[in-house]
Amino acid sequence: MVAILLACFFILITILGIPLFTVIGGVAMAGFIISNDYEIFSSIAMIQELYKIAENPMFMTIPLFTFAGFLMAESNTSNRLINLARAFFGWLPGGLAIVGLVACSFFTVFTGASGVTIIALGGLLLPAMIKEGYPKEFSLGLMTIGGSRGITFPPSLPLILYGVIASMSMQNLGSDVTVNIDKLFVAGAIPGIFEITALAIYAMYIGTRDNVPTTKFEVSGCLKALKEAFWEVPIPLIILIGIYGGYFTASEAAVVVAFYVFIVEVFIYKDLSLFKDIPRVIRESMVLIGGIFVIIGAAFGLTNFLVDKEVPILLLEWTKNFITSKVTFLILLNIFLLVVGALLDVFASILVVLPLIIPIALEYGINPLHLGIIFLLNLEIAYSTPPLGLNLFIASFRFEKPIITLYKSTLPFLGIMFITLMIITYFPSFSLALLEEDKTLAFIYLACILGFLAVFTILMKVFADKIRKKPTEEKV
Repeated sequence: MVAILLACFFILITILGIPLFTVIGGVAMAGFIISNDYEIFSSIAMIQELYKIAENPMFMTIPLFTFAGFLMAESNTSNRLINLARAFFGWLPGGLAIVGLVACSFFTVFTGASGVTIIALGGLLLPAMIKEGYPKEFSLGLMTIGGSRGITFPPSLPLILYGVIASMSMQNLGSDVTVNIDKLFVAGAIPGIFEITALAIYAMYIGTRDNVPTTKFEVSGCLKALKEAFWEVPIPLIILIGIYGGYFTASEAAVVVAFYVFIVEVFIYKDLSLFKDIPRVIRESMVLIGGIFVIIGAAFGLTNFLVDKEVPILLLEWTKNFITSKVTFLILLNIFLLVVGALLDVFASILVVLPLIIPIALEYGINPLHLGIIFLLNLEIAYSTPPLGLNLFIASFRFEKPIITLYKSTLPFLGIMFITLMIITYFPSFSLALLEEDKTLAFIYLACILGFLAVFTILMKVFADKIRKKPTEEKV
């Protein structure tokens, strides 16, 4: 009876808008106290879980990569990267929209789908797209879903967190298996490219249909844009070559990247003042990370309680009684994660839900690396899914548009992303091909994706006159 009353109480305060970490931590502490005959000191397990954050070196990467992302967001990096992407992709039908997808993916990698991407790039890209002739709803939809693009590319913060929590969860189950974060970075490459390509094809169609002008491809323009962004282009290469070349670990890569971006933005480009801007950027980025770490600490406590009471094992037994097919489990998993991702922050979703899902997924023979990509792609879509997706509210605030308008504008993008999610979910080789010794299948996938993009580009050029709207149909 007490447990039911507590559950009702915590549901009520959640509805009333009490901070998420309070609800999660409160559930954990109440669980420890009640299950130990109301011994108040039993809740010390919460403090022990908080210590794990300081003890695990992988958690160091989160504030450092976030700091680097905030430095770039506060400087003129967005302008330089947009100019660079436009020089290389602006000649394509829907070129500026594709530029937006690429730029959003770059920023989200470092800011962790926190909404910073929408704030940083929205003011630049949305007016430019509307001015060039893209439909307002399309432009709003692209910038809204752009806030969580790139979540599967290294060094995505949710990707790192998934690796840490998945490894800890399997250790709690007595397994020696760990999720190697370096391999997780590789696993996300082809799915990420596939999803962005699918969205780019839709952007090409819209750009052709609405006769949006393109920019002429010029080598001199590319070289000029490359020269302007010369110091920022190497950032992804530093991470990839450094980690996979064996020069440093993911944690060391975070230190190198944060220091490199600091030097570039403050002393080379001089976009930020050392004494005026840097303290503010540190404060803003660490406030965000502090909020994330508080949620992580509270969620660790809840996870510890659930494991202590063997909830994952009980859930596994219950699932096996009702779900006998791997395919059925994956369908239900996708639905469940879309709902959870629309209700919780991406970090809280990983921390609270993953320890419950891991033992069930392993029982059905799902590779933990593949599960990670499924997990994150679902949360990526959920961030923009009506009615409660976080990016919808951030975009509504940033662009001063009614939330209903954002619902409508994101639907075509959500449909495309859901189709790519289904393909990636039921074809594990999309995630695992690059991890095989024989990379033939991975190269086939990449060739097919890029080849289809090239063929579609040609078709848009050839059949442009038939696709374009008639003048009488154009919106005023």
